[in-house]
Amino acid sequence: MGSLSIWHWMIVIVVVMLMFGGRGKISSLMGDFAQGIKAFKKGMSEDDKAAEAKPEPAKTIDHEAAGATPKTETERRAEGARS
Repeated sequence: MGSLSIWHWMIVIVVVMLMFGGRGKISSLMGDFAQGIKAFKKGMSEDDKAAEAKPEPAKTIDHEAAGATPKTETERRAEGARS
């Protein structure tokens, strides 16, 4: 049982030929595998680009710095009374 006879090797060869039989089967399998790897790498690089693109911070308007006239003492008191 330790070694395989010629009949065992013949059966193994027949099974392999049936599984991968025909010409170009192995090369087409490897080509499909390579296309899958390329698609995976492309998807990963698109994810990296999306993660790197940071949204701009929201713009706010500072009314005090935008040239509005300073409030008078009366206006400040009126706002304090409303609060």
